[in-house]
Amino acid sequence: MPRSPAPERTSGLDQLRRRGAVTELLFLYEVTTRDVPHLKGIAERLGVTVQAISHSYRQLRERGLVDVQRGLYHPTVAGTAWLHAALEDLRRDVDDHLERLPVVRSTRAVAATALREGEPVSLAIVDGMLTARSGGEGASHGRAAATVRAGALVRVTALAGIVPISPGHVRVLTIPSEALDAAATVAALRRFLRTSRSGLLAAHGGEAAHLTRSATDRAVVRFGTAAAVREASAVGVDATVVVLDEELPRFLEPFQGPNPPPLTVVRLGVARGRRHGERAH
Repeated sequence: MPRSPAPERTSGLDQLRRRGAVTELLFLYEVTTRDVPHLKGIAERLGVTVQAISHSYRQLRERGLVDVQRGLYHPTVAGTAWLHAALEDLRRDVDDHLERLPVVRSTRAVAATALREGEPVSLAIVDGMLTARSGGEGASHGRAAATVRAGALVRVTALAGIVPISPGHVRVLTIPSEALDAAATVAALRRFLRTSRSGLLAAHGGEAAHLTRSATDRAVVRFGTAAAVREASAVGVDATVVVLDEELPRFLEPFQGPNPPPLTVVRLGVARGRRHGERAH
């Protein structure tokens, strides 16, 4: 007679790859730690359907790991032993995986204030740069590894907490194509850019770049504008992007994916007495 294939021997995280394994493990834990008279209660706690829980029960019963006693679902002796062994294997496997992960124990930041070696510091993102300031009361903190002056790079050790980051806002300024050669356009753009002195300035397309450089002496990002403003937003830096209105759909296309930055479209008003109008995008 042909021999049936040997059961796959897995443990730890590997055993959870089998379809239904997680539900079976949680089912057995529930009936071990609670009085369970109905499968519906387990289904609601685990966030699965009653049909899925019923299937898990049948699988566990066929393996001799669970039964019903006096109207309550209970693990068998074998089920209790299996649960303890499975959780112990899982814990060892998780610990082993954690030991292999690189742990960031130190980092470098710009000193926002003069710092002394060993002094507690708080970390924050300022203008897109990780900065360290005297005092360890922030959401993310550590200790200065050296004595440095304000503005210098400093290594921060004993890191704890997470640096809070609010995404930067992207303001897209559209210019009417018919106003590209108008004498008043450069003046209107110059006035507009005075209201957005901080953050990143970019231009999408050659015409927009030429016009923007004519209106300001600030550095203008010309290439990879969508990627640049997305990255800037991710570290809390606001951005202004100049684009011709006919190029707007093409510029906005990369932002259709998940987690787009907060974005507002503004149309440059060139006519005398006309004000800039905003519309949310």
